[in-house]
Amino acid sequence: MHEEIGVLDIQGMAADIVCHRFSDEGWVRTKVYVPREMELTIYVNDQALVTILCTAAKLNYLVIGYLYAEGIISSLGDVASMRASLEESLADVRLNNSEFELPTLRKLGCSGSSVFKTQGQKVDSELVATPMEVLSLMKQLEGQMELYPLSGGVHTSALSDTKNLLVVAEDIGRHNTLNKIQGECLLRSISTRDRLLLSTGRISSEMLLKAAKMQTPMVVSRHAPTKSAILLASDLGIALVGHARGSRLVVYSHPERLSCSSN
Repeated sequence: MHEEIGVLDIQGMAADIVCHRFSDEGWVRTKVYVPREMELTIYVNDQALVTILCTAAKLNYLVIGYLYAEGIISSLGDVASMRASLEESLADVRLNNSEFELPTLRKLGCSGSSVFKTQGQKVDSELVATPMEVLSLMKQLEGQMELYPLSGGVHTSALSDTKNLLVVAEDIGRHNTLNKIQGECLLRSISTRDRLLLSTGRISSEMLLKAAKMQTPMVVSRHAPTKSAILLASDLGIALVGHARGSRLVVYSHPERLSCSSN
């Protein structure tokens, strides 16, 4: 049903450019890698749905994850066929429901704004992780980054249990990384329930809603979340963790999931 576009291709992911770097030794002319970006237009039943600004890796996962996150599909059983093409900068998806009515075409950048307004689903889970387990997973995430050490300018996210990373995705858009994770889990039959989501990007309310749809009871970032994300996390039963780096972290909601008393 899908083409496997998941291998990191440095030529396609990063561009080699000339720049001038300043340091204590003065100016030096040098070459560096910077992230490449592409516009991917998703067609559903021969109609243009959306154009996403993204990194050209794991496009099949990105498309399936996006359609699922936006409520266009509820499972892989809704998809009759899919073709993702780097050369044509498009993904052609055919649904079993040929009468599905699509919204107006929109273009999405790194913000990943939703086409549809998605209500959060309360997360029912008994998952508990220790702070040291969470910090260890964040260190594993740093070790799994392939594109960031080369070029910077991208986000990395991962799905994990309390011990290991299960799925990792990189993209110029932090929202895209979660869609890629969702899509890969659907295509590989990996459950997202009772898992942790880790991200190098800031957690916004939209990111939190994606986590809720995955039914992941803990979301961890090395940056601070937004106030809206914290309020949503409190309502939806998600432990929201920020500033997770080194030997420190901050829990903004449901500290009991990290064995911390709220008193």
